[in-house]
Amino acid sequence: MAFKLNNPPYDKKLFSTPIYHVDMEDDVMGKANNNLTIIINKNVPVEKFDDVVKHEMVHIDQMKRGDLNYDDDYVYWKGKKYSRAKMDEGNAKLPWENEAYDKA
Repeated sequence: MAFKLNNPPYDKKLFSTPIYHVDMEDDVMGKANNNLTIIINKNVPVEKFDDVVKHEMVHIDQMKRGDLNYDDDYVYWKGKKYSRAKMDEGNAKLPWENEAYDKA
């Protein structure tokens, strides 16, 4: 017989978002994908793993809200279009990154 925990000892959001460990560039720790999955660099130290997941979960939440989206050429944030050509991706001063660094 199944049962339901009223106050589970884990974050339910993490279980609805698939997380994969993959080979990535050395300077990239993680990425939130448009398909609402997260990829984490397989070389991220264990002690930083939770922080990277929390940061990327903020981006997943931003996408679910409709505030953030991206394609190969642009990042779309709250109706504005930002070119990725010369963007310093991951920079904490970018508005979507600012929120992620604040909350994670």
